[in-house]
Amino acid sequence: MEIIEAIILGIIQGLTEFIPISSTGHLTVAGKLMNLISESNPEQWTAFIAVIQVGTLLAVLIYFWKDLLNILKDFVRDLFINRKSFSEQSKNTMMGWYIIIATIPVVLIGLGFKDIIEGAFTKNLFVISSSLIVLAVILAIAEKTGKFNRTINDIKWYDALLIGIAQSFALIPGSSRSGTTITAAIFLGFNRETAARFSFLMSIPAIAASGLLQFYQALQYIDYNGLIVLIISTIVSGIFGYLSIEFLLRYLRKKSTFIFIIYRILAGLIILTMIYNGVIKP
Repeated sequence: MEIIEAIILGIIQGLTEFIPISSTGHLTVAGKLMNLISESNPEQWTAFIAVIQVGTLLAVLIYFWKDLLNILKDFVRDLFINRKSFSEQSKNTMMGWYIIIATIPVVLIGLGFKDIIEGAFTKNLFVISSSLIVLAVILAIAEKTGKFNRTINDIKWYDALLIGIAQSFALIPGSSRSGTTITAAIFLGFNRETAARFSFLMSIPAIAASGLLQFYQALQYIDYNGLIVLIISTIVSGIFGYLSIEFLLRYLRKKSTFIFIIYRILAGLIILTMIYNGVIKP
């Protein structure tokens, strides 16, 4: 992989990780167009994607550092210093519990279907294009039926669990982590900004675990040049990831997700057209 390719992939990862249009789907299409995905060893591509997600992890950590610090401080104080009962714990502590609860489904399903997730099936462009279109339809239904009257203070443990289950569907490429979680939150009645904010916060453990584990496993494939490429791509993804978080939160305060719904459908159809015309292999 050349440095310019690493920069392009970092930009794609950063722009699409938090916007509900599927970073994995876009990266896989770009990787196939650049002939970077090995059919004999697709695990290398999965590892690369997971590692450059560390850049977007840093972006969300930096963007929400005050919120995360308050959550951590209150969590430690309420549980280990003051030892408060569950009903007496602060909102920040409860948010810490909600993030943990939301992470459990994706961890269990990710470990259970690890071989399938890392294999060739999930690099298939038919799967990606179908996921782009199907989730767009589901998100459109959520937009039409959502009440948008719940805020971050209204989250309950069962909301976190249901949104966490939705996050596990993001393991299917083309579905989008932010897409599945924002859709679930809107179905549960949350306003769009709250849906996006909780989606970003709950993504931290999953992205961290996936990225760091895949980085460790990818060390056998990485030489000095490969490490430089990874570092560059990760830094670029972090910069553009921060910008995309800022953009989406501002955008969703006043506008709906329909622009992303239309984009997903068009992207899915374009991929299918490219496959049909032999421009790209599925």
